[in-house]
This record gives sequence, structure tokens and C-alpha cells, in this order.
Amino acid sequence: MSLGRSIDHWGTNPGDAIDAALKAIETALQDLLATDPAYWRTEQKKDLLERLEKLQGQQAALKLRVLASAGDIAEETGAKDASAWMRTELLVDKAAARSQIKLANSLAKYDLVATGLAEGVVSQDKARVITKALDKIDADPVASAEDLILAEKLLVDYATRLTANELHIVGQRILAEVDPVRFEDAEAKALLAEEERAQQKTALRVWDNHDGTIGFDGVLPTSIGMRFKRLVEAYAQPRKQQLVAKGAPLPPWERLMGQGFARLLETIDPAALPRHGGDATTINVVISLEELRKDLGTATLGYDETNGTTITAAEARRMACNATIIPWVLGGDSEVLDAGRGSRFFQPVQRKAMRLQQKCCQAEGCDMPPEWCDAHHLEPWAAGGKTNLKDGALLCPHHHRLAHDPAYVHERLPDGTIRFARRP
Repeated sequence: MSLGRSIDHWGTNPGDAIDAALKAIETALQDLLATDPAYWRTEQKKDLLERLEKLQGQQAALKLRVLASAGDIAEETGAKDASAWMRTELLVDKAAARSQIKLANSLAKYDLVATGLAEGVVSQDKARVITKALDKIDADPVASAEDLILAEKLLVDYATRLTANELHIVGQRILAEVDPVRFEDAEAKALLAEEERAQQKTALRVWDNHDGTIGFDGVLPTSIGMRFKRLVEAYAQPRKQQLVAKGAPLPPWERLMGQGFARLLETIDPAALPRHGGDATTINVVISLEELRKDLGTATLGYDETNGTTITAAEARRMACNATIIPWVLGGDSEVLDAGRGSRFFQPVQRKAMRLQQKCCQAEGCDMPPEWCDAHHLEPWAAGGKTNLKDGALLCPHHHRLAHDPAYVHERLPDGTIRFARRP
């Protein structure tokens, strides 16, 4: 049946019926959009969301059926293919358009998936997951046509109970469910090959944004990536719980995760790291004597300003509480006045003693648990402070930064807590 407005062989115009149906849909949507959901009953909202989810699948089914037979559109308009026409006329990115056409062509091979989409029980995302899994089975020389049919039936059934991501996981091992005897070994081999490919894809890129931040992105194998995620969450979650307990507004979870990642890096024991550059892994801070004496001085991470990164002297002093720092103090002619000494963490037994003594962050009014606090040198390590219990205080990350911020002053009260105030 033609989708155009020309008269067909039976003397009817199917375009009129299509146009009338589309206008009815448009009118119904406009009527719904004219109402305010804020005044709807809860049951009405739930009902609408459930029915819209089904309607979206049916709408996708209709669109994909049309795309599967859209070759005449490209032919009539002179476009290279239907995806090129969609890019020009509908402003759909070519990659997205090609993905839709590919799905449309795949659905033409799998009737059960197409029927599930048309009935609204399979979403477009799930249909894409299923067809990819089925295409992989179709290309498997070990799998038979009967295996493919049974896999399609099982995956469509799973689609009514699982999310698209969960369905993807099931799709990877669906053959083992079809016939465990024949496919369990093949599944194990496929999983091993996937893990080997993941190792080859592993990458990390780090760059300086030149605005006080470092950007990075990367790809990790699933096992390592999930471990990384859990480690970062272990540092982010306590901060969230503290804010919730205090009724404070929560920052975006991404920020909490970023802060958690920073805490993870700051609390790594340098003594446990491999040797790097012929020496234990350390941070070199180069600073002039003049800058060292300033509250607002600057320092360089690295050996020179060309290849290093500039930070404040306050940040360097804060870092000295948590990492191995070698400060190089230079005179006016870059003469090395002091080659410094490496400052390690407070020893585990010292941190345990501080936890027993101090119970929580020592900032006045702060109750951050000791497990999430830094061991801070009350007498700045850079100024000769010692790593001992008398000179140590537990501070949460926020108050530890304030302790090294030139804009703030702090004093230790008779009860041992530390009071912060903005510098006059």
C-alpha cells in the first residue's frame, strides 16, 4: 500500500486514512499537554506513565516499519539513502538515523520482536538489545536455526520482566540457557575473549585544563572498573550521610564522587607505591624562600616551572600532611637553601591513638567520624612541625583545607577543639 496521496488500484486514497489517524493522535496529545499534571491524581499520573511507555513502543514499531520500506524516499529525493534524507529534512544525526534503519531491517527478520514492539511490551531499546544478540547467534556457526528461534522467544519473554541493561547481560549468555550442554564451554570461551579485549581497550588520558583542575577519562575492564567505583563510593557515601544528618543541601552526586576520588588518591600510602624515576614515588615541591614566607605564596609541583604545575603554598602545606613531600627551597639565584625531608603519614598506631583520643573531626561543631579525617600537623610540617600525637589533630577534608587557607585563622581551644574564623 502506497503512503503517498495518489489513488491506488482500488479507487481509494490510503493517504486520507493515515492523515486522519495522525491528526487524531496530534489532537489527543495537544489536549493532554494543555493540562497541568500538578493537579492530577497520583493514580492518573501512574496510569499515564504506564500507557505512554507502551505507546512509545508502538510508535517506534510504526516508525521502524516505515523506515524498513523507505528506500523510495531516498530515490525520490535524490538522497544517498534514507538516513541522509533524515539528516537533511528531520535534522536527525546521521549515526542515529542509520542506527534506526539498521534496527528496522533487523526487525524484519525477527517476527516475535517486531510483534512485541507493536504490542508495546518490548521497548525500542530492548528491541535493539535483542536483535543484536540474535544477530550474533545467527552468525555463530555452532548455533542452529532452532537455537535462534528459541533464543528469540526467551529474550522477548525476558523483555517483559527486565530492563534493557539486564536484558543485555542475559542476551550474552542466552545460548547457554537454550542448550547448556553445547554452549556452556562456548560461553566461557567468549567471556575470556571479551576480557582479553577489555585489557586491550584499557586506557587513561589526563590533561591540564589550566583553570585549577585536571581532566581525565578512560576505559577499564569491568572487574577493575566496578572495584574502582566501589572504592570511590566508599569515600563519597560518608560525606553524603553527614550532610543528610545535618539537613544540609546535597551537592550533585557526581561532585561527591569526584571528592571521594580525590580522597582515595590523598590517602594512598606512598610507602606502598612502586619506585618511580629511580626513587620512591614522591611529590617534589619547588618554592622560593620569599614565597615560603608568604601566606599567599606559590609553589611548583615538579622540578621547574616549565614542566611543573603551579599551586599555592597553602595547598603544598596541606598536601604535606598526607603525602611524601620533598620541599626544595631556593634562594634568589636558584641556589638550593634546603633540600628538605620526606614527610610520611602519621603511622597507623598514631592514627589509632588519635581516633581513641579525639573521636571525630576536631573542628568546633564538626562530628565527621575519625575514619574520614586527615591527620593534620598543628605546627605546619613545612615550618618544622613533627609527626607526633602532641602536634596532631584529626580534621575532615573541609576543615583541613581551611587550616591551610590563608583567608582563615584557627586556634586550639582548652577542650582540644579547633575554632576557625575568617581572617580580619
